[in-house]
Amino acid sequence: MSCADTVHATGGFLRRIRLEAGAATGRYPFTLPVVAWLARSGGLDLAPGVTFLVGENGTGKSTLVEAVASAAGFNAEGGSQNFRFATRASESALGNHLILSWGTRKPRTGFFLRAESYYNVATEIERLDQDPGSPPLLPAYGGRSPHDRSHGESFLDLVIHRFGPAGLYLLDEPEAALSVRGCLAVLARMAELVEQGCQLLVATHSPILLALPAASILEIAEDGQVERVDYDQSLPVRLTRGFLADPHRFLRHLLAADPDQGGDV
Repeated sequence: MSCADTVHATGGFLRRIRLEAGAATGRYPFTLPVVAWLARSGGLDLAPGVTFLVGENGTGKSTLVEAVASAAGFNAEGGSQNFRFATRASESALGNHLILSWGTRKPRTGFFLRAESYYNVATEIERLDQDPGSPPLLPAYGGRSPHDRSHGESFLDLVIHRFGPAGLYLLDEPEAALSVRGCLAVLARMAELVEQGCQLLVATHSPILLALPAASILEIAEDGQVERVDYDQSLPVRLTRGFLADPHRFLRHLLAADPDQGGDV
């Protein structure tokens, strides 16, 4: 039985996310649509392979991934569970109020990629690599400091070299630094990681990443309702296809809209 078959037969490492009873609901982040939905629904089940979270800005998908990472013991700014640095605390308190349900198998490794703070992670990688009391760290990231690579190259180095078998990987908008070809490379690597028994939870706007075969796509509506959707039904795919099919129609609406009122397409 392959690693992927074992994971699907036994379930993923992380099976369910729920909000603890009595968590505050009158202030941020508990007022975010998806957090309010968690409180109402009783929890969110995750697929054993890859679960994508999609939705408009402000629905709470990135905050949820960040909170899951914190609740699972990862550094709030990103990195592995062994990273303990902090620059500026910007994470929400949600992770302190999540209850994670785990399967019988435990991940061998893991990483939390938070696109907006990966610069800080790169600085910590350099510091640890230069620490005489620590083993060399850069070989696990492709042999070069992320600061010596472009933003997109450093993301690819991370996913290709640092991510390994039987790992739990939490990714917040990994496409932020990637070209189209970069997204395709990450898509291919995700497929390999699933075959190697990994589980991934990914917040994304990328229609390319969403094309990963057999992935579970959970769409968060503006009211927070979470629904499993097919690739063709997902918001990033529908909007991207619509724009590419007739960009002039979109532009007519967008450029003619009253800037004080906004405009719907």
